[in-house]
Amino acid sequence: MNRKYFLILLVLLAVGVFSGCGNSGKDKLPSDVVNNPNSAEGKKAKKQPEITFEKSSHDFGQVIQGEVVSYHFKFKNTGTGDLVISNVSSSCGCTVTDFPEGVIKPGGEGALEATFDSDRRKGFQNKTITVLTNTQPNKTTLKIKAKVVTP
Repeated sequence: MNRKYFLILLVLLAVGVFSGCGNSGKDKLPSDVVNNPNSAEGKKAKKQPEITFEKSSHDFGQVIQGEVVSYHFKFKNTGTGDLVISNVSSSCGCTVTDFPEGVIKPGGEGALEATFDSDRRKGFQNKTITVLTNTQPNKTTLKIKAKVVTP
């Protein structure tokens, strides 16, 4: 029995190693926008991006079960370097996000759309959205909440 599980694990590991996660490398970012702004000597980089959101949380209020609601978290690159949003993830599959890809120049603005699907949910809902960027610190957490009521 243990040998069977070992073989399954070995096959899954081999598939993961050889598939390379499906990344063909065609969408690579320029290396000059991905950097570590802090050096071992304590010096800070001159051009650093900074992401500033108008709001870091949004309350949808009362939502009828099954309703799909969206909110745009507006942001601005208030730093002096090019901003890149590398990934956005949510704490639940009921929350989907859409964000601008590519480089956002200093002074540039954008919006991250958060869509919450209240299907099969009820009561108070609190969800988090994690935004990964090339800023320092590289993680920003946004929050949405709603009170889902049955019709």
